[in-house]
Amino acid sequence: MSALALSVLLSLVSALGYAGGAIVQERVAVTSPGSAYLPLRRPGWWGALALNGLGGLLHVVALAYGPLSIVQPLGALTIVFALPLATLCVGRRAGATAWRGAVMATVGLAGLLSLVGSSPDHALDAAQRLAAAIVTGGAVAALMCAGRAAHRHPAVRSVLLATAAGIAFGMSSVFTKSVAVGWGGGLGSPGTLFSLTLIAVFSVAGVLLSQASYAGGGLAAPLATLTVVNPVLAAVVGILMFGETFRHGTTGTLLALGCGVLAAGGLIMLTTERMEETQTPAPEKSAPAGAQATGAVLSSVPTQRVDGEDLRVPADAGTHRSWNGTCGSC
Repeated sequence: MSALALSVLLSLVSALGYAGGAIVQERVAVTSPGSAYLPLRRPGWWGALALNGLGGLLHVVALAYGPLSIVQPLGALTIVFALPLATLCVGRRAGATAWRGAVMATVGLAGLLSLVGSSPDHALDAAQRLAAAIVTGGAVAALMCAGRAAHRHPAVRSVLLATAAGIAFGMSSVFTKSVAVGWGGGLGSPGTLFSLTLIAVFSVAGVLLSQASYAGGGLAAPLATLTVVNPVLAAVVGILMFGETFRHGTTGTLLALGCGVLAAGGLIMLTTERMEETQTPAPEKSAPAGAQATGAVLSSVPTQRVDGEDLRVPADAGTHRSWNGTCGSC
């Protein structure tokens, strides 16, 4: 098996692990409203961490064998894998719109993969590492503050936190690729230690932010946002900083952009379908109109206690006395 084929296989299994972890995280968020970021007392959360850890480990190995612009877009398949997994695990059936979106995302990613070319690998220099760390940290902090300000709108808050998580995970992958390429410098080199520290910080931030994004936001919206932001950011950084390119020059770049739009459209369809499903209120059973009218009238009539029984007597009954529910003068 070639290095590229092994990288793709590891990326697919990694996406499967991430999908399972996301489903468990969403379930934990629904049942633990008081622990949005760190539900330590929930065994399910530790299981989700194990699945995400497995996905992350396979992702790191895939980055060591393949280019960043191939490994990262494959992570978008997480939402595609999450559909059948959610059906099996929590009984959520995906509709026709969701499956059309899944096909669009898969076709778009396949086209994108076919257009990615190879380039010599190189690590980030000191100035690039520092600039990437500052910009990423500022963006994550700003999105967290915006999410905190949008606490009255759970859907908006969820998307903002998921975007921050996607940025954190994406830049963690960038620094992981840089460390894997420049490992020859040794573990004790200042650049390697700085990159490893950033990998740890951004990975932990991504886990906490992704967990918080599922609180009140459901599964589809935050997961789709994270799976789009993460690979897009890392692929852009890979092209700008690592020199990764697309085949066929400008034509290939335009085709790759079209494939990316197709994949993003599929993810949007997935998100929209699932959001509409969660926002549609369940129909309430209502009593017949006659019963409602009768109940409204009776509830407005005062009661009097006669011979140990509560009897309803109209307020304008005057001197009429009600005995056994019948007016004596009638």
